[in-house]
Amino acid sequence: MQQPAHRSPDSDRSAGRPSRSLAAALSEGTVLLDGGLSNQLEAQGCDLSDALWSARLLADGPEQIEAAHTAYVRAGAQVLITASYQAGFEGFRQRGIGRAEAAALFARSVELARRAAGAVDRDVWVAASVGPYGAVRADGSEYRGRYGLTVRELERFHRPRIEALAAAGPDVLALETVPDVDEAQALLRVAGECGLPVWLSYTVAGDRTRAGQRLEEAFALAEGADGVVATGVNCCEPADAEGAVRAAAETAGKPVVVYPNSGERWDAQGRRWTGGATFDPGRVRAWQDAGARLVGGCCRVGPATIAELAVLLGGGG
Repeated sequence: MQQPAHRSPDSDRSAGRPSRSLAAALSEGTVLLDGGLSNQLEAQGCDLSDALWSARLLADGPEQIEAAHTAYVRAGAQVLITASYQAGFEGFRQRGIGRAEAAALFARSVELARRAAGAVDRDVWVAASVGPYGAVRADGSEYRGRYGLTVRELERFHRPRIEALAAAGPDVLALETVPDVDEAQALLRVAGECGLPVWLSYTVAGDRTRAGQRLEEAFALAEGADGVVATGVNCCEPADAEGAVRAAAETAGKPVVVYPNSGERWDAQGRRWTGGATFDPGRVRAWQDAGARLVGGCCRVGPATIAELAVLLGGGG
């Protein structure tokens, strides 16, 4: 049998692939995530009113997604999160997209991020976004959790999505915006079947998950889980981040991931953001002191703010 050709770190980077694992990078220091994909797409003039949200553009405007990823890479981001957060086979089917084509769109989400990663001569990791069940329903229920489904039912829902994303070869799976412990259990079980590293990130309100569970209970799922490279929070109020980071570090004993929203609030009924932004890049120091090693922004945090974080972290943007 022919032996595979040796790939050097330089050849990996030229193909948009990092020269080392994300876990290795986290063991050495802080790694910078990107910001909200949807707000950058809207800034580019894209209409995201569809129930598929940014995932619609995987079929209708892939060049827009690649351009948004590239904007974050140019701002200094070291991790790009794919446009698959709200993607599901059911949602694609409702738009007349068959299973094979839908699987190809999941793969495209990884390919677009990988191409954007190749725009710079440094390590950039691609994280395949696995959003919660509520995100795919597009009714705001990811901010409540407690869907009335069992862990086994949630496993059945997530398995096809995770398998399709894993087959595309991302560097890590981002199990993100998870509202409760039951869904976290389901996601970790299914992701564990794929052999890829993951991070587990809850959406929280105050010192509890959106479903009301204590954060110590939620983060305990990651303790001793070899495949989990980081655990923490995202899609939350910036003011809630530091306490959650501390709880994650103390409970799970792993690097902590944190990427809050801008501080504006999502009105699911009106499908709009309300209030003012409270995201302060200067808080990254307190997050680091509390245990954060994978930091960035979520909804409404754009490339300009990520560039500020890059400067604060020493990356220079």
